[in-house]
Amino acid sequence: MSMFKEFKKEIEWAGRKLVLETGKIGRQADGSVIVRYGNTIVHAAVCAAKTPMDGFEDFMPLTVNYIEKAYAAGKIPGGFFKREGKPSEAEILISRLIDRPIRPLFVKGFRHDTQVTCTLLSHDLENNPDIVAVIAASAALTISGLPFLGPVGAARVGYINGGYILNPTFQQMKESALDLVVAGTSEGVLMVESEAQELSEEVMLGAVAFGHESFQPVIKAIIELAEECARDPWEVPGKPAEYDLVRSTLTEKIGKELAEAYKIHEKLNRQEAVSVIREKAKDLFSDNEAALALVEPVFHELESEIVRGDVLKTGIRIDGRDTKTVRPIEAQVQILPKAHGSALFTRGETQALVVATLGTGEDEQIVDDLTGEWKQTFMLHYNFPPFSVGEVGRIGSPGRREIGHGKLAWRAIHPMLPTKEEFPYTIRVVSEIMESNGSSSMATVCGSCLSLMDAGVPMKKPVAGIAMGLIKEGNDFTVLTDIMGDEDHLGDMDFKVAGTKDGVTALQMDIKITSITKEIMKTALQQAYEGRLHILAKMAEALPAPRPQVSDNAPRITTIKIDKEKIRDVIGTGGKVIREIVEKTGAKIDIDDEGIVNIAAVDSEASKAALNWIKGIVSEPEIGEIYTGKVVKIMDFGAFVNFLGARDGLVHISELASKRVEKVTDVVQEGDIVKVKCLGMDKRGKIKLSMKRVNQETGEDLEPTKEEKLSENDKKE
Repeated sequence: MSMFKEFKKEIEWAGRKLVLETGKIGRQADGSVIVRYGNTIVHAAVCAAKTPMDGFEDFMPLTVNYIEKAYAAGKIPGGFFKREGKPSEAEILISRLIDRPIRPLFVKGFRHDTQVTCTLLSHDLENNPDIVAVIAASAALTISGLPFLGPVGAARVGYINGGYILNPTFQQMKESALDLVVAGTSEGVLMVESEAQELSEEVMLGAVAFGHESFQPVIKAIIELAEECARDPWEVPGKPAEYDLVRSTLTEKIGKELAEAYKIHEKLNRQEAVSVIREKAKDLFSDNEAALALVEPVFHELESEIVRGDVLKTGIRIDGRDTKTVRPIEAQVQILPKAHGSALFTRGETQALVVATLGTGEDEQIVDDLTGEWKQTFMLHYNFPPFSVGEVGRIGSPGRREIGHGKLAWRAIHPMLPTKEEFPYTIRVVSEIMESNGSSSMATVCGSCLSLMDAGVPMKKPVAGIAMGLIKEGNDFTVLTDIMGDEDHLGDMDFKVAGTKDGVTALQMDIKITSITKEIMKTALQQAYEGRLHILAKMAEALPAPRPQVSDNAPRITTIKIDKEKIRDVIGTGGKVIREIVEKTGAKIDIDDEGIVNIAAVDSEASKAALNWIKGIVSEPEIGEIYTGKVVKIMDFGAFVNFLGARDGLVHISELASKRVEKVTDVVQEGDIVKVKCLGMDKRGKIKLSMKRVNQETGEDLEPTKEEKLSENDKKE
């Protein structure tokens, strides 16, 4: 019997038990909960510093880490050190997935450094742990006593045979046209992340509503757990004593000047003007340290009120646009002469240089995760250097933001790519953000599509993306098409939609307020559809469809299927044969377990040589067929000719020439290239060949066909 009091809540959810437990593990944390769904188990722990950070920062000091342990699936980590190392891309993406819905729910002004750690302890390889992790983090925060306006619920929604599926298993997801994760409170939705097979806006909106309704029992269970065991609530931070002084002084002294600065349409000039006013604001309190610490957050409040107020009152935005206009677009392809495919996509002050490269099977990304090892044939990498926003910063390995934005673009493009059978290339796309003022991830979607079509990738349909924003005050709201950086920073929503002219392929939504309504989402989806069609039309001016063939710079891939029994003959002992083919022809060769052979080479002659070599190894000689071969051995009774890969046949001395031959060397020498006709097999199974029945110059068969013989007989009669 446990010496500590334990608490447990259990519900039936989508046909499986969802169990929340606390009081047994991780008791020194402010909040510690274990959530089990099926046999997938995640532990979430929450800790917050007991003293607040210095200053009055508007940014919530929150860190979320999701960690997968190899033992969760009964595995030992690969690599030399045999222990978990830096987070994988999947762990980073799930960390972001947990962070996004919980961050907006902390009480504004809470400045205690807070850490949420979610650890995957058991994985049944059936239930995805990301949903379990979000629920565990939400429950741990709810019982911790921190000023968190939750709880949050989450669910995955699939779409199979025209119906929504709640929390589909990994097996069911293979049949689903949708992979959508939705999180939110009992009031509304806070976060959506999805990939879709070109579904309509109505289906996507229905999926979000279905998911939101479906996780309400989870929220109820978390509340019931908290009612039994939640810790005493932390004190909600109030406004500092100097706040009113700073607010009134800045409003009076620099309010009008700041409003004028936000009428400057060009980003860099506007930022410079605002920066000058910010320094002036700080100078007003240079002799009051406590008040000076409040200048930055109060200044941000004034910026927000000016931008938001102007949009709600007039419908005119910072750069002079109305709420539905997309900024000027310029799209170009074939930017880089040696790239397989390249594009430069510019939308307003956001610019992406995107390059597509086509590779072979040996370029595939090998992924080893808890569900097993598999290969990825499409990679999309997104880079955001500091110069893109006119700043100085560190350039190193990709951060969480770069990985998240790259994955969003990957989800948007992936449904429209051909299958491996249709297009046997490994595809890598790299997006270099050259300028940024607005959604660079959606610019990446547009640029990626153009670069792929430029490379000759037979995409099903062109894909474009657009970012939507929201200004909401009370019951009044305005949805903004193609938001800029300031509108994202000062607004209430970042709603990104990508797709074709016929449907959505990816949707991502992050809400900065407590929730939004179905009406707002419907309006945003409709405006996004109109904006997407406009962008697709602009992209079509640069390149309306994929090029009819792959780039001349890319390798040509020839695919043949061989008998499985012949695979070992092509590979050879220890890979000897296939290495020889590669070294002597210059082609790259991939063979899978089903006997599919891909031969890749930029030079068509190299590809042809490798193809003929492999055909020679796997083909069986046919009686009556004529082959080109090489004399490899001279004997008194004839010559051995290597004519079909590594296969030899004998040209008997009587079959060397139409006249009597005294010595074999009178007709051929070792190394001669000759043309031979297959006569069949002798009693010992050896192949019999003839040279005299073939014109050695033209390769013409000198023996009459059956039809010709019948014709000759008819003439004689």
